[in-house]
Amino acid sequence: DTLVQKPHNFAIIDEVDNILIDEARTPLIISGPTQDTSDLYLKINQIIPQLNNEEYEKDEKTRSVNLTDKGVERIEKILVEKTLLKNKNLFDSDNIVVLHHINQALRAHKLFEKDTDYIVRNDQIIIIDEFTGRMMEGRRFSDGLHQALEAKENVSIQNENQTLASTSFQNYFRLYPKLSGMTGTAMTESAELLDIYKLEVIEIPTNKECIRIDNDDEIYRTNEEKYTAIVNEIEACVKKKQPVLVGTVSIEKSEILSKILKNKKIEHKILNAKYHEQEAYVIAQAGKPGAITIATNMAGRGTDIQLGGNLDMQIMKIEKENNGKKLSEKKINTLKNEIKNAKEQVINSGGLFVLGTERHESRRIDNQLRGRCGRQGDIGNSKFYISLQDDLMRIFGSEKIDGMLKNLGLQDGEAIAHKWINKAIEKAQQKVEARNYDIRKSLLKFDDVMNDQRKVIYNQRTKIMDSKNVNEFIQNMKNETLNIMIDECIPKDSYFEQWNLSKLENDIGQIFGIKKDLKKIGKKEGIANEEIKNILLKEIKINEEKQEKEIGIESLRSLEKGLLLQIIDHSWKDHLLHLDYLKQGISLRAYGQKDPLNEYKKEAFILFENMLLNIKRNISKVLSNIKIEQPKEEEDVYKDQRLENRSESSPNIERGNLDIKAGLAAKQFPEEIKKQKPKDKTCLLNYFPKNKIPRNTRCQSTGLKYKNCCGKPV
Repeated sequence: DTLVQKPHNFAIIDEVDNILIDEARTPLIISGPTQDTSDLYLKINQIIPQLNNEEYEKDEKTRSVNLTDKGVERIEKILVEKTLLKNKNLFDSDNIVVLHHINQALRAHKLFEKDTDYIVRNDQIIIIDEFTGRMMEGRRFSDGLHQALEAKENVSIQNENQTLASTSFQNYFRLYPKLSGMTGTAMTESAELLDIYKLEVIEIPTNKECIRIDNDDEIYRTNEEKYTAIVNEIEACVKKKQPVLVGTVSIEKSEILSKILKNKKIEHKILNAKYHEQEAYVIAQAGKPGAITIATNMAGRGTDIQLGGNLDMQIMKIEKENNGKKLSEKKINTLKNEIKNAKEQVINSGGLFVLGTERHESRRIDNQLRGRCGRQGDIGNSKFYISLQDDLMRIFGSEKIDGMLKNLGLQDGEAIAHKWINKAIEKAQQKVEARNYDIRKSLLKFDDVMNDQRKVIYNQRTKIMDSKNVNEFIQNMKNETLNIMIDECIPKDSYFEQWNLSKLENDIGQIFGIKKDLKKIGKKEGIANEEIKNILLKEIKINEEKQEKEIGIESLRSLEKGLLLQIIDHSWKDHLLHLDYLKQGISLRAYGQKDPLNEYKKEAFILFENMLLNIKRNISKVLSNIKIEQPKEEEDVYKDQRLENRSESSPNIERGNLDIKAGLAAKQFPEEIKKQKPKDKTCLLNYFPKNKIPRNTRCQSTGLKYKNCCGKPV
């Protein structure tokens, strides 16, 4: 009954492009803690800041960073000084753990930025979703990266996690026979949705004609020029009481702009992951006359921006401030009139103005930001301000566009807005989208290999859980294990001299707990491996019958089921770890003119077969050698003179033990005991000062624990 994933029927996904496209770049993982290695993270963290720019190479396109030869030499020298390196070679097999920590610390310091990729809150690193700008509470980077970030930001380092179960978004949603979803921005991803999920995209026309004006982008040479132009535009909007929604790509950028506006004394509201709680109220009132709202990525913000303000949200806010006191009809009508007048004022000023401070990697995110204005036939306009120093332009399109601007003779402080520029930027975004699609496709190809194995294991688990009696499963496993052992030690069509009976004896003893002189049996003329197998099967059967008598058939069946599931889960967890290690280095096979995917398929299959053999072997070993020990009689719990360790299984304290307690208390607190006058001989207060009585000790007179009896707070 605790099985969470029941049979899959259909799924309807809100913001379907965000879930099936953006989220699908990383797999879904359920993880559990492993051993504590926080000390090593702290030591490695001190080394990375000592590196200079020549000692590492950073590729922002692929989001990767690697040590150069100089960097390796420098790191090895520091690690030797700190006695963290064996054999003085970082790439020695003994130093694989240290190398892994170095790589993750390097990524944490050189690729991940505070207030862009994550924030620090309440002694924790919280990941920021790059597409929605929201905090992703409870999620952690895998493979030790999160611990490296915790060391970098000097917060408490939590234990590393090991993958217990994983799947990709693609394979998870493919479990549903019927799949559908809704979003405002799926047309740009229609090819991928059809290719991966077999979902066709249908565009539904808007309820009322969209009269929003989408202006051409304005492009500047530097960020300073761009921010100057943005502030000038905002000031112009404030003068004519036009509301402005400013879209930024990160918390850091939103706070830079907020600081500039504060210096200019322009009133504004800021909305990012740091102020997540105020989200609904801030967005609801972003359509008021002259309202300036700065927000990180507007994908998935559930509150509609209504021109003039949102009546329902205003009523809710006022009632909350008045401790839930309901507003009168008169006050509500007054608010309605105020919003009606404000709406007219906003429409006269040109409607909501959406101002993008830079282009996002994905065209969909830009479209979502634009889509915040011009809703339900409202008037509105949008414009993006771009500089060649923006991440997208710098990494993916800068040289070509920079040359184009030079040819056009662009001067400092000047901007250019042209359809050619828009097309060049769109091409840069398409490049990024194509690269991200390749990442998702590659992830899916590798996950498909694991998915076939996952289906086998999970189907097996489901069958075991649904079965009342798993003895048949176990008998098959024992038979297969015995067959493998006999085939290994007694090869087919071999002579007696070639048999390895001593190994078979040893293996049978270890796995099935059977002691049998097989050499003596084997010397009989004409005996074959089938006869030896039948003899051993009889012994296994006798052993099982003995267990059934000792443990009881019902208890044994229940035990078999629990152990079977535990061993399968543990083996699958270890298998996932081996596949993770295999995946990390498999791309290097390409240097040997081999296809990494085919190599991964081959080796993953071998690992999977070995895992299945180990499951059968372990099940046979554990269940053949299991013994239930009867609990020993309880010894006197006060022998070690520690009252706290007394068993709580019986509600009353025996009369004989009260004398022991009295003696103990007199030794521990002689002066205080003399002052007390015993009233009820069974009360604990006679033997211990009130503030020294162990909280969980039971009182003789009531049978209750002291904390629920005399020691209960008044």
